[in-house]
Order: sequence, then C-alpha cells, then structure tokens
Amino acid sequence: MVRPDGPWTHRDVAANGARFHIAEMGEGPLVLLLHGFPQFWWTWRNQLPALAEAGFRAVAMDLRGVGGSDRTPRGYDPANLALDITGVVRSLGEPDAALVGHDLGGYLAWTAAVMRPQLVRRLVVSSMPHPRRWRSAMLTDPQQTAAGSYVWGFQRPWIPERRLVADDATLVGRLIRDWSGPRQPEDAAVDVYRRAMTIPSTAHCSVEPYRWMVRSMARPDGIQFNRRMKRPVRVPTLHVHGSLDPVMRTRSAAGSGEYVEAPYRWRLFDGLGHFPHEEDPAAFSAELIGWLKDPEPDR
Repeated sequence: MVRPDGPWTHRDVAANGARFHIAEMGEGPLVLLLHGFPQFWWTWRNQLPALAEAGFRAVAMDLRGVGGSDRTPRGYDPANLALDITGVVRSLGEPDAALVGHDLGGYLAWTAAVMRPQLVRRLVVSSMPHPRRWRSAMLTDPQQTAAGSYVWGFQRPWIPERRLVADDATLVGRLIRDWSGPRQPEDAAVDVYRRAMTIPSTAHCSVEPYRWMVRSMARPDGIQFNRRMKRPVRVPTLHVHGSLDPVMRTRSAAGSGEYVEAPYRWRLFDGLGHFPHEEDPAAFSAELIGWLKDPEPDR
C-alpha cells in the first residue's frame, strides 16, 4: 500500500533508533523531501522524477509513525523528529541535504536547519511558517486560531484517532479536499491517503506531534524548544505558500524571513491551497528546481 511501483526505488534506512522507509531516484546532490499531515512520502510522486531529471538525488521519506516507517511509542516531539531527518541524511552517506518540507514536514525542516545547520545545505518550506511564528499566530491571531481548529481538536484523547479511521478514513479525504484550492485532487489520489491512514497506529502517530506542539507550550520542554528556535536559520531559504490556503493563513506564514540570516525568497502561488506541490506540480517543481540550481539565490 505505501510502496507502490514507480520509477523510484524503495528501501529502509536506520537512523536515530528507528527504521525509516524512503523512495529515491536520481544521482547528484541530495534533496530530502518531507511530507505533512495527513499524507506520507507519496505526496512527492511528481517531484521525485522532476528532481532526478534535473540532476539531483531525490529522496522522499516517511516520517516516524507514518507510511512504511517505524511506529514507536514515543519520540514525536519536533526536536527528536528533526534528528530523525538529519539521521537519515547521514545514513544515506551524504555530507548534507537540501530539505524540502510541507506542512508538518516544513515545521521539522525549519527545526532541523536550526539544530543541525551543518547538515542542511538549503531549506525549502511550503505551507508552514517558522515554528515561533506558528506559535505566535496560533495564540494571538483569532483568525489563525480558527483556521487551525483541527490542531486544537487533536488534543482530545483517542477521539481524533477514531475519527480519522472511521468509515475507511473518510475524514482524511474530506480534509484533503477542503484544504485544497480550486484544483481538486483526483479521487484515486485521495483514496491512497485514506488507505494509508488505516494502517494500524498511523492515526495515533500522526496526531502525536500536534499534541506535543500544543501541550508543551507552558511546559519546560516546550519553552526551551521555543527559545532554541530563536537561533537564526543561516542557509538559503525558499518559502512557498498558496494564496488560498485555508488552514495556514498567508499572514501567518509571511514574516518568517525575520528568522533567516541568509538569502530568503518568498513565493506566493495565486489560486492554490494548502498543497501547492500537488495542486500545480509542474509550477512547483519548476520553482523548486530553478531555486536549487541558482548559485546565488536572491534575498
């Protein structure tokens, strides 16, 4: 189910005390692709061949607890999940990687660039503000608080997991369609994500990072993480956002450049929602590859 045939190669790698499934294509500088919720590596099915053809080693990984990766009982705080990502870079035998993250994957890409800057060559984030910006918007902006209501709903015990898998994960399909812009996903693609969510323990592991993000806000570990993220990102950064994103407002994402002390490019895709890389894969891939190949990305 989570290892469909294609031009890519599937395998598992060990990192940070767990096993992670990856799909890879091509040879060249490593580009590591990080999915968001409620998806898995397959969300990058269009970018893998595009990046490989452009001369990159493209690798899409399943985050801890999702897809074909291990479902561990703990370890879903962003600091540990970021170590999963940088651990995979090392396990692939590469000195560094360009990280491309969407949604939760973007949150973790921001985190990895701060925690392990020597392993991050460039940073690309889609549909997710810097963690400090996300925290501030969720707490102080009533419109963002309402738009991110699903995050607050995840704080209840067991109910979110049961809702995610009920009726063959109907809710997953509804979320993906509701969060997309006018270019709606095909039914077959939505069905893939629905089936992946029904794999035992996936629903629970998928919501655990969001539980930590909220419940830790007043705890010492959350306060320490927020302070740690004050360190600036010092690698070239491309920040992509859909103008019609209904769950992460443009106002919330814009301004993340204040945490970047390196070339920073903001790219707003008009008419796209929360999944720019799937809603207009050709435009997204062209923007991504053009920026990765630019030897001097502008600020």
